[in-house]
Amino acid sequence: MATNSTAIPKAPATTRIQRRFEELRRRGEMGLVVFLSAGDPSLAATQSFVLALDAAGADVVELGVPFSDPVADGPAIQRSSERALRAGATLSGVLDLVASIRRKSDVPLVLFSYYNPVLQMGLERFAQRAADAGADGVLITDLTPEEAGDYRRAVRAHGLDTIFLAAPTSTDERVARIAEVSSGFLYVISRTGVTGARESLPEDLPALIRRVRRASLLPIAVGFGISLPGQVSILGGLADAAVVGSALVQEIEQAASVEGARDALAARVRALKHAGKAGMSRREPSA
Repeated sequence: MATNSTAIPKAPATTRIQRRFEELRRRGEMGLVVFLSAGDPSLAATQSFVLALDAAGADVVELGVPFSDPVADGPAIQRSSERALRAGATLSGVLDLVASIRRKSDVPLVLFSYYNPVLQMGLERFAQRAADAGADGVLITDLTPEEAGDYRRAVRAHGLDTIFLAAPTSTDERVARIAEVSSGFLYVISRTGVTGARESLPEDLPALIRRVRRASLLPIAVGFGISLPGQVSILGGLADAAVVGSALVQEIEQAASVEGARDALAARVRALKHAGKAGMSRREPSA
């Protein structure tokens, strides 16, 4: 799929994502990355959610592009993706949403997608539209570094960060390869399996984060299973950001109205952000 006939541009130097993590580092503050399925229950509602999350303290917003076969996602995000698709959400519509959000907010935005919708649109067209809309980075959940050459060339040529996933099963050599192709931040999956809220963090997570730090100077964001303030507080001593998705998607699913969902999302993010600040006092000296 990928070729090496053309040099891949260097990682972007001054994206909003990178500036946000630099600001967090200077303030000694834990970052909070939040995920929403774009278009659940509508694109207009998603915009109102993003603006509320920005005001509540979210540092980066991942906008999930709805896909019919989200194999890496747990039940909550699968259901949200199905609702968004039924409501008519498409990749093109999500890019229009990014442009609309960007006119009102400077919060860093990451497009979180499976590869098929991007490939269907065309890599160059996608990258151009994403950059023009004001997106800051892209995470393709089912694209491996070995197959990502053409994608990286297109996306980085338009000044967008490329974010890849490192898993507990990744070898040291694999982690080094993932770090090499990533920019913005490195997304560490806390556990094997699909997304979804959990009650506790894996016991081997600190060792995994230390292993990733040895391979990369990029900020580390930890996701999959993060939902509770206590978990975020613990991560404040280990990682640079926590990624919370399923718990927020469930707030939307359970709310009686868009306004109720917006208020619940903002309240949860404020609590998570506060917990992250409290946890920074336990940061390991090597981190």
